[in-house]
Amino acid sequence: MHSLMVFCFSSVALFACVKTALPPPCDSEIYCTGPILHQVQTAKLFDDDKYFVDMKLKEAPDVVLSAFRNLSHGFPNMTIPPGALREFLSTYFDKPGTEFEAWTPPDWHDKPKFVGGIADQELRNWAEIIHNLWKSLGRKIRAGVKDHPELYSYISTPYPVVVPGGRFRELYYWDSYWVINGLLLSEMTDTAYGMIQNFLYLVNRYGFVPNGGRIYYERRSQPPFLPLMVESYYQATKDKEFLRAALPTLEHEYRFWMQNRSVKVDGTEHVLNRYHVQVDLPRPESYTDDLELAEGLSDVHKEQLWTDLKAGAESGWDFTSRWYIEGDGHNSDTLSATRTSQILPADLNALLCLNEKTLASFHRLLGDGDSAALYDQAAARRLEAIESVLWDAERGAWFDYNLMTHSKRFEFYPSNLAPVWAQCFSRPEMGEAAVRYLKESGALQFPNGVPTSLRDSGQQWDYPNAWPPLQHMLIDGLSKLPSEDAKKLAFDLAQRWIKSNWVAYTKYEAMFEKYDVNGDGKPGGGGEYEVQLGFGWTNGVALQLLDQYGATLTSESRHLSPGFLLPLVISAALMLQ
Repeated sequence: MHSLMVFCFSSVALFACVKTALPPPCDSEIYCTGPILHQVQTAKLFDDDKYFVDMKLKEAPDVVLSAFRNLSHGFPNMTIPPGALREFLSTYFDKPGTEFEAWTPPDWHDKPKFVGGIADQELRNWAEIIHNLWKSLGRKIRAGVKDHPELYSYISTPYPVVVPGGRFRELYYWDSYWVINGLLLSEMTDTAYGMIQNFLYLVNRYGFVPNGGRIYYERRSQPPFLPLMVESYYQATKDKEFLRAALPTLEHEYRFWMQNRSVKVDGTEHVLNRYHVQVDLPRPESYTDDLELAEGLSDVHKEQLWTDLKAGAESGWDFTSRWYIEGDGHNSDTLSATRTSQILPADLNALLCLNEKTLASFHRLLGDGDSAALYDQAAARRLEAIESVLWDAERGAWFDYNLMTHSKRFEFYPSNLAPVWAQCFSRPEMGEAAVRYLKESGALQFPNGVPTSLRDSGQQWDYPNAWPPLQHMLIDGLSKLPSEDAKKLAFDLAQRWIKSNWVAYTKYEAMFEKYDVNGDGKPGGGGEYEVQLGFGWTNGVALQLLDQYGATLTSESRHLSPGFLLPLVISAALMLQ
């Protein structure tokens, strides 16, 4: 794979044509490549491949590698049986989690002010419970991780972190936007500040924010929400010096996305962004899944699949039929048809449009009108590209673009309305058309949220799962439209989502990463791993909705308005057949 990418951002000196050296892929012969990784993972010693690559070394890597070579020589074909592998791991590795020491965020306190605005007593009590969960999700990194990084897959960062929960023992990029918004509502400003400083540190180290805080994530990112995290913190604190210090790093990350994740649309002058990870090996944390999926493929097609699976992980939607393309460009029904890098996503480009507008506003706040104008121009060009390439006036929404067939992809996803959330559209009637599209899509018939798609593929970012960030982006976007109809729909969806989360909590005393749109309180499923508890972004979204709509939300079902959506049920049922 090439290690350099070239991008020319026409007519804007700030983003001039440059060569950008990509960071090398993780070179650990234990956590990222090599015979130890291969033999341990293919022996399936653990239910989850992530378990092994999160384990800590007890000895230096060269000592462990040498011991493994010596052990291998004692077995035919150098293949070590499971029992001997387990003994080897017991001798040279500690269980995951030893990177951390006990830590309660020192700025946590009882009764944040926003809780007082929640009218329903049950929901108010529940909000206090969610607020309390920050203590269980906080992690302080042991000094040994910084002093001896060679012993860990964990990437040391300067401040403690709030993790999603479950198998996700480290910080994650886009998850943390909703976590930080929740922390700010909980008046945990110092913890939120530390989280943002960690991300700024990672950009300064890698040129971008990795997918998560592990070395096996070092070549892929996630949706770039860092400018919006900084915006949230600034709105809470009005700290201009913080903003001034962060801005050069935010621009550094923006250049990474423009130089390494952008493409000119064929036959046009439009430049849009995509997910694209140039590492043609199995993901260490899902090693056997990737090997088995690629069985029977040629070497070229294996490498293509593995790069596109990593791009799917970079998208945050890992995995989904949204990224499926057969060789002839038509949809397929198997994960092996994942071609993420050949799709221009509506939500990524809406997010980057919002980032450009946000960076312009930061420069304007700091008195740099010339730089603000450059980002205004970048946002205007992107808006033109989005409306030329992704907008469909007849359907009234924005759709992903297939680079192989040079055509839009018209299946329903909540991301088709992402420009409404980003307020990246040029005419008010486009927002109202998007509301009509949503009502006619069939996605509103479900009692417990908007599904991630209307296709039941078995992947977790598809029907019947509903995910907190997508619910929040949809609700937030609708709430900003001027029409009362859109605002009513936003509240209706917020009520359903809060009720679904609340009922699940009463059943399981847990917050889940995703939920099933059918059946009250049912956690989501599918994909590569079991549904996870915790859960950072679920908590953040629930707190934001309880803050925004707390005066009228209820733990009962009396505020739901199924009659408002009843006419849509028949058409939706037909779409699901």
